[in-house]
Amino acid sequence: QVQLVESGGGSVQAGGSLRVSCALSGYIISTYCMGWVRQATGKEREGVATIDSDGSTSYADSVKGRFTISQDNAKNTLYLQMNSVKPEDTAMYYCAADPGRAFCSYALSRPRRFDYWGQGTQVTVSS
Repeated sequence: QVQLVESGGGSVQAGGSLRVSCALSGYIISTYCMGWVRQATGKEREGVATIDSDGSTSYADSVKGRFTISQDNAKNTLYLQMNSVKPEDTAMYYCAADPGRAFCSYALSRPRRFDYWGQGTQVTVSS
């Protein structure tokens, strides 16, 4: 049974930093396409970042240069380091996973198609 549990969300001032984590169980993280997806109130889910089984990463233009996705295979944990945060980064952040081999090549544009989801962690950025 695949389970994803996020943690580390909270409130931060604009320009600050925050790291969210996602603990995975039921499968080996390095074999899946992993991603972070966010949803602000009243908006559609937005793909933020992905990391593929070969370690390659992709980012939405809105976070490129500010956010970094990474994973610790020994701990089976996914991370999202958020720097220089902006009020528009305020959202519920979800960890997501998919076993599809080619999925990471288009996951950012179709974030709803991830197979597995965590419960989400709220990130609020104040100006």
